[in-house]
Amino acid sequence: MFKIVLKEELAPKIKLFKVLAPEIARKARPGQFIILRIDEEGERIPLTIANFDADAGTITIIFQEVGKTTDLLGLMEQGDFLLDFVGPLGMESEIENYGTVVCIGGGVGVAPVFPIARALKEAGNTVISIIGARNSEMLIWKQEMSGISSKLHVTTDDGSAGEKGFVSDVLAEILSQTSVDRIIAIGPVPMMEAVCRVAPKNITTMVSLNTIMVDGTGMCGACRVEVNSETKFACVDGPEFDGHQVNWEIVKMRANMFINEEKIALSHKCGEGECQCHRKNEK
Repeated sequence: MFKIVLKEELAPKIKLFKVLAPEIARKARPGQFIILRIDEEGERIPLTIANFDADAGTITIIFQEVGKTTDLLGLMEQGDFLLDFVGPLGMESEIENYGTVVCIGGGVGVAPVFPIARALKEAGNTVISIIGARNSEMLIWKQEMSGISSKLHVTTDDGSAGEKGFVSDVLAEILSQTSVDRIIAIGPVPMMEAVCRVAPKNITTMVSLNTIMVDGTGMCGACRVEVNSETKFACVDGPEFDGHQVNWEIVKMRANMFINEEKIALSHKCGEGECQCHRKNEK
């Protein structure tokens, strides 16, 4: 079992966990993810690795409470144990000295873009970062991103922090003034799709597709996506792909497949009758 050694609330319904997982921490690389399960009755969910510390043996994950499992995950406390914590999974990010790279994080996507931007900076790139959120209250890791960026742009939908507008608006402005060699974008599907519409086709624009997954090893096929007119599995072929080659209509369709089931799960009232949702995993 995997102990939660630190819990922080970064914003309303956005939590950070540091999980003790020494073997995963030794092997983790930017861009990879883990799959966790709270208990024997829980579903398996993928979360991109936000940070890793091989010396401390910890993996940092950041998640937003948007469904039944993440709601239950948010109820866990420092000192509790996760039943399953599997990884590192997926292909690591391609890290080279490209020149000037724009790294974009939207919402909780700021967290997984952080280790990628850090590695790109360490490889000698000029890293221009853009982070965005609905409002200042939902903005996370501004200080962390500033520390590893050559320049940081902040956007909010309502203008309560940084520039008012979307990350794609700032990207368009940067592209009009600066020669860019590569773009990385992680966040909600509409945001990543918008970035790819703004980015010229001749600039590789990598996105991270955190699709529905079950086993994370390519066996179940639940995470199928279409890239460059070919079927790919986000878990083993990704999660990063050139967004210009992604069939976004299929991505959006698959993301909405279980909306009704999620609504049913969320309607369940925890704590009533024989509900076991609040039980803790204790070693």
